[in-house]
Amino acid sequence: MAGASRPTAPPGAGGGTDDALLAVRAAEGDEDAFAVLVRRHAPALIRLATRLLTTPAEAEDAVQDAFLSAWRRLPEFQGQASFGTWMYRIVTNRCLNVLRSRRPVAPLEAAGEVPAAEHTTSPERLTEARDAVRELREALDLLSAEQRACWVLRELDGRSYEFIADAVGISQQAVRARVFRARRCLTQALGAWR
Repeated sequence: MAGASRPTAPPGAGGGTDDALLAVRAAEGDEDAFAVLVRRHAPALIRLATRLLTTPAEAEDAVQDAFLSAWRRLPEFQGQASFGTWMYRIVTNRCLNVLRSRRPVAPLEAAGEVPAAEHTTSPERLTEARDAVRELREALDLLSAEQRACWVLRELDGRSYEFIADAVGISQQAVRARVFRARRCLTQALGAWR
């Protein structure tokens, strides 16, 4: 999407070595080391989960469950991917499970209000903006959970196909196909807004 910033590295990449060391210490039972990892990665993971699930409460629950799972599974963490990428995969999988369990209906009231506009915005423009947000949420609900995850990671989070493939646990080719199908579906569903 136009104007979306495109991060070049996964969350916590600035402290990648630190993450690896903290993960080793946490795997040995160091709760303080794990707390640092949680503080470092939670904001980005909550943003991801909120984009996937649309409700902040579900997003926070998914991220909390993911961190609990990670704490228990840290001894299994081999460090083949960065800790941030590993967490993205766990959170994405939690979100996919939630999306699959609630299909086909998603709460539209989660869309919230469009932020208050400046004084120069007309009521007609506000109505159009609210309608556009509602239409986008409805269009996103048409996507499969996997398509939605791939599209959100690519278009809203600006992640590379390689990163998404690792986070979702599929091939890069499968990611490209899901993003393509999601874009096509959204284009058709949102055709009136062109």
